[in-house]
Amino acid sequence: MQSVVTFEKPLPHLSLPDWDARLYNLQVTADTRRADAFDLRHSAHQLRNETRIKTEWDTYHNNNRISARIYEIEQWKSTIQDLLNRINREMDLLKEEKASTERELEQLNLPLLVCSECLSNRDGRRSTELTYDMADTELKKELCVTESNKKLLIDRCQSAWEKINKLEVMKFKLQLDLNDKNEALAIDKDMLSLDKNCANITFKTDSLKTPKRMITGQQWVDKVEGMKRMAEDELRDTLRLRESLFVARGRARNALRAQTDVTNYMLRRRIYDTQRARNELEWQKIKMEENMDKLKAELKIMGEQFTDKVDALKVAETRLETRGYRPGIELASDEADVGLKEEVRNLRETVRQLQEKLDCAKATYNALESASIKIGIDLNDKNQSLEVDTRALEMRSALEPKQLVGTDKNLVLANIQDELPKMENF
Repeated sequence: MQSVVTFEKPLPHLSLPDWDARLYNLQVTADTRRADAFDLRHSAHQLRNETRIKTEWDTYHNNNRISARIYEIEQWKSTIQDLLNRINREMDLLKEEKASTERELEQLNLPLLVCSECLSNRDGRRSTELTYDMADTELKKELCVTESNKKLLIDRCQSAWEKINKLEVMKFKLQLDLNDKNEALAIDKDMLSLDKNCANITFKTDSLKTPKRMITGQQWVDKVEGMKRMAEDELRDTLRLRESLFVARGRARNALRAQTDVTNYMLRRRIYDTQRARNELEWQKIKMEENMDKLKAELKIMGEQFTDKVDALKVAETRLETRGYRPGIELASDEADVGLKEEVRNLRETVRQLQEKLDCAKATYNALESASIKIGIDLNDKNQSLEVDTRALEMRSALEPKQLVGTDKNLVLANIQDELPKMENF
């Protein structure tokens, strides 16, 4: 009989060898798991280090790339901004040159008006004074030169207007490109300051997609360099156009000034020639009137002598006729008869000669009178022509440039009158 009652679980019990084997298996399993855990921890640590280093280096390189891109864009932005400033400056200078050319063009209206008035006034000359002289030819040449200058300046103004429009287009393109670069700089700078601690970072649905408008880096360089070349070409063309505007104004001014001097000289020469011809005609008229007075006196004396000779002829013929009535043998051809007949013949010849001379003298007097009348008419025409040419020369005094003296003259000769600051009235 047992004093203690024992109970056993109704399960199979292991033997000691089995227990030792199980313990050994657990030890081996634990060692394996620990080795696996060690290997895992080591590989995980290595992977973490490698990924951290790779991520940091990738971030570093990309930051450098973004910084380099920012620097490159800033350099191009500076270049584009400089080109934009130069274009603005060239546009202002070109507009000033265009305005100066337009003012010069407006100033051509006065020479055209004066030249036209001179031609119209000189066309009012009378009779033989209405000639195609050198003054008339030079006036027409001046009209042609002025019209040519006007056409030249109009063409230059048209070219300047077209160039200003092209510069406006170029300015718009540069400004648009500058705005794009400013926006790109803002984006790149914002992305450069972005890190994993920022609050506005999120996963994107398709971050590796390529936008449709994206171009390659070389294409980008080609485009900005092409725009730079276009802007520089426009600037060079604008500079040449500004120089051509300045040269055109100078040439037009010099050509008109030279032609104006020639025309004035021809007008003065024509006035001198007309005055000389008028003075010559006045002298001729005075001498002719003197000769007319002398011839008139001679005609009076010759008329008296003619009357005297006619009376003497009447006396001689009366004597001869009356002696023909002598009676008988008294009707003889004596010396008195011969003498009277000779006297009659001589008196008739003298009367004939005096009559011819009187007729010639009267014709000469009439010719002198007619010539004097013609000279008087021509003198009136020449005086009227002198008045016309003198009035034309006075009208052309408006074309004479203002005579500068002292500092103003030196500034114009040195062509620096536009470079001095304008004085303000206080």
